[in-house]
Amino acid sequence: MSKKEVSVEVKNIKFEDSLKRLETIVEKLENGDVPLEESLALYEEGIGLYRTCSGKLEEAKKKVELLTKKGASGKWTAETFSTGEANEPTETETDEIPF
Repeated sequence: MSKKEVSVEVKNIKFEDSLKRLETIVEKLENGDVPLEESLALYEEGIGLYRTCSGKLEEAKKKVELLTKKGASGKWTAETFSTGEANEPTETETDEIPF
């Protein structure tokens, strides 16, 4: 399988499946009982999976930001994405969603 085929294949799988595969790769590499050539191939696949997962997370973050855009005047304005941690500001408006 060529790099291009692996790249296309990695981009077409679901986020959860990508993450599970990435965890499996990390576990194998951490054990250290994989031959060098296989380690390199696993590392390369892992980098592709990492990039795919990161891209999908960034895309999801942007979608959430779009869905939560609303200012005090009722006009749509950009808001920062919040992970819900205690130190981060959160939006307190309770207006209905306009759709």
